[in-house]
Amino acid sequence: MIRTPPRGPLVAALAIVLGCLGLPPVAAAQTTLTVGKAAPNADPIIPVNVGDKLGIFKKHGLDLKIVDFNGGSKMATAVAASSIDIGDGAGTEMALVAKGVPMTAVCESTGPLPFLGIGVPYDSPIHSVAELKGKKIGFSSAGSLTDWLAKELERKQGWGPQGITGVAIGNGASNIISSFRAHLIDADVGVTSLFLAMDENKTGRLLIPVSDYEGSMASGTVFASNNLIKTNPDAVRAFVAAWVETVNYMRAHKAETVKIESGITGFSQSVMAKDYDLTIGMFTKDCRFDAESLATLKRSFADLKLLPTAPDMTKLYTNAFAPK
Repeated sequence: MIRTPPRGPLVAALAIVLGCLGLPPVAAAQTTLTVGKAAPNADPIIPVNVGDKLGIFKKHGLDLKIVDFNGGSKMATAVAASSIDIGDGAGTEMALVAKGVPMTAVCESTGPLPFLGIGVPYDSPIHSVAELKGKKIGFSSAGSLTDWLAKELERKQGWGPQGITGVAIGNGASNIISSFRAHLIDADVGVTSLFLAMDENKTGRLLIPVSDYEGSMASGTVFASNNLIKTNPDAVRAFVAAWVETVNYMRAHKAETVKIESGITGFSQSVMAKDYDLTIGMFTKDCRFDAESLATLKRSFADLKLLPTAPDMTKLYTNAFAPK
């Protein structure tokens, strides 16, 4: 009778062989990870859904349980409560790491922010950035990223502190549309795909993506709980490897990606096709954090008064899990 060797030695042997071949390590078969998304539909975050739907994470030995949150702070709270293992959010959540949330940034998934843009009413006479000087620009809330990006436009254009008037209008398409119709604002800093969708129904249009004036700031960032890093670092490596493979697939398969993203966001495939063209170039190829992103984040933390003093950025992230 042929005897089957115990599973443990087989997994260990496989890991050794993969290591010798220079292939990315895999976590133990079907390791379950709970992944928290800081927003349901944000472009830098969606690849986790795409890779999960395509079975790429399962191929890397991971069974994902994906949970949507409305905001990075809520996602970080779930990490602190040991409710999630991986946080899929933005570099701005590194400020929460500096405040003591037990997680570490392990992948700069996107650098610039073309998924955010400045939109105007569909029939607005404004057709250039220069025409925004002196105008009322909406953002979600005081101290938010969109508030900072409105101020950054003012700073980058050299208009001075009174160059625009910022107006907090909250989140959501209905708030933007009603604010446009009531002439409460002349423009808004919001989600690019939303403005593209508004263009189809003639309620608004995209003026420019934010990346036209703001550089990289690790706009998409993957975090791992410190407990997962300590107890199962191979699962973190497997997640990052699967993420990179997913993004590579997305680059090479526009039609398939657009179809999946449309199902997630609820926007039409025609909108997501335009959004894809604007945003696919923002994804990093190797998850490594770059100096420009870290420097911009550090400045934003000070501008938004998120931290009392400038943090040591090297303590908030690691490139240790990036593909070799």
